[in-house]
Amino acid sequence: MERLFDNLKGLSALKENGYGVGHLKWKPPREFRSFTYSQSGFKLDKKGGQTVLSLSKLADIPIRLHRSIPDDATLKQVTLKKEPTGEWFATFGVDMDREPPESPENPEQCVGIDVGILTYAHDTDGTAVGSLDLSDERERLEREQRKLSQKQHGSNNYEKQRRRVAECHADLRRKRRDFLHKLSNYYAREYDLVAVEDLNVKGMMESPSNSRNTAFAAWGTFLSLLEYKCEREGTHFVAVNPRGTTKECASCGVSTDKPLWVREHSCPSCGFEADRDANAAWNIRSRGLEDIGMGRSESTPVETALPTGTTMVPAKRVVESGSPTLKERAASAVSE
Repeated sequence: MERLFDNLKGLSALKENGYGVGHLKWKPPREFRSFTYSQSGFKLDKKGGQTVLSLSKLADIPIRLHRSIPDDATLKQVTLKKEPTGEWFATFGVDMDREPPESPENPEQCVGIDVGILTYAHDTDGTAVGSLDLSDERERLEREQRKLSQKQHGSNNYEKQRRRVAECHADLRRKRRDFLHKLSNYYAREYDLVAVEDLNVKGMMESPSNSRNTAFAAWGTFLSLLEYKCEREGTHFVAVNPRGTTKECASCGVSTDKPLWVREHSCPSCGFEADRDANAAWNIRSRGLEDIGMGRSESTPVETALPTGTTMVPAKRVVESGSPTLKERAASAVSE
């Protein structure tokens, strides 16, 4: 009943905003893959060294905790969900009295990040993180999907193959999120201020030209992960207007049109030359400082004599090294 009324509220809100909505579709109870206990009816306990989730009127279920729940946390709800792979997961909602750490008033370590497809992230420290290569996983998924199309729907072989396809999807999703978690965690911990573009990812997905690569890059997921990690670590997170960050010169501010295939920025006014993404990252950083009231960046890449070259860090290094330290990795990449 709660889900029914939640869905009705959602349809009403869409209708008020001018969207054309239909009626709720009937869904048999057997098709529900999750259920929620709110406030009561569940308890988390340890029995014989094993963590056990006790559910009222169901059973005591042994579980493996992904991470320990803090002692000062109060469990408010638990949602159990069955994935298409057949695995069951329990998600806990907790209530904690901790106050978030305060952001520094005058951030010293500031970074601007420009996200892309050729290089996933390019920052103002001259580090470019390569995009995650999951081409082998994609090919495997396509093979398994072709096999699924050859099975008779509803047969045992169809169900086995459907589960293999679901496992391929889960493998892709987990590897991508692992990469995004580690990369966002690095920026949130290493800097006092992180400035990014306020991208309209949903609108970009509707574009027919490059929607598949945009979806695979998962920029929206990366920015949301980065935002909550910055809040947790006490780091300023600033999302700036992305309009013109590539065209505008980071040194003098003059805008110059250039097609997408031109990967180098060369200002006809002041002569400043840099990688296209590096120039955009500097503009993002300057706009981020303006947004928090610190004024435009007092230093440009030319004035600070920072190297405008780029040090490439493969995405594989981010994944393999756990919590990444990109500067150390960049040094090792140069030595290799």
